[in-house]
Amino acid sequence: MPKADDLAAALRSFAFGLPEAWEDHPWGESVAKVGKKVFVFFGMPDEDGTLGFSVKLPQSNDEALSLPFTEPTGYGLDRGSWVTVHAADDAPLDLFVAWVEESYRAVAPRRLVAQLDEVSPAG
Repeated sequence: MPKADDLAAALRSFAFGLPEAWEDHPWGESVAKVGKKVFVFFGMPDEDGTLGFSVKLPQSNDEALSLPFTEPTGYGLDRGSWVTVHAADDAPLDLFVAWVEESYRAVAPRRLVAQLDEVSPAG
């Protein structure tokens, strides 16, 4: 399984490879956006070195929050189905990639979701 840096690199690569996704740095932290909307807060590494990130999960929110390495995102974002993940080195990369894609689909314009569906049907 990938280490935290490898996991972060894999998730960043996937997120920024989605149609019209781009990186911004509000508050000095890295986020992935599509248009003007954030779909992943990459933030800063957790104090113990694990990868921390937040995603919007309207479909899998309850399931995600049942896992021991997640929590509702603060700042009131939890009301919008945002989940914060604290990923250990042995974290399930495939699950996190699916969550990043779900978050993208939740905020991206329909035309971009349709473009994504042409490549990898999901959702």
